[in-house]
Amino acid sequence: MDRALAADAVLLAHFAFVLFVVGGFALIVAGGVAGWGWVRNPSFRLAHLAAILFVAGESVAGMACPLTLWEDALRRAEGGSTSFVGRWVGRLLYYDFPEWAFTLAYVLFAAAVAAAWRLWPPRPRAR
Repeated sequence: MDRALAADAVLLAHFAFVLFVVGGFALIVAGGVAGWGWVRNPSFRLAHLAAILFVAGESVAGMACPLTLWEDALRRAEGGSTSFVGRWVGRLLYYDFPEWAFTLAYVLFAAAVAAAWRLWPPRPRAR
């Protein structure tokens, strides 16, 4: 696999992770309000909470996202080329804001996920 294609694959995995965190939260809130039982699945909820806590924790610690670092390294090795998919997905993921703004957003989002955990706690399936 060439490095540009590998970089695009990492970018798409990054996008899927973000979609899981953001979309998962939207589904948890909608499902909590609508009474959807599956949004209380403990495995789903624990994975979702762990994902946003990881993001918030690395940001508070001043660490860069491993997926961003990996993608950047692959692109540099390829000469910085970006595919059509890479350009468009990159525009959805990357914004030019100060680091503190991202840290604040991640911490507030983690707090919202924790609040949803309390409002609609996970429940094991009935047997």
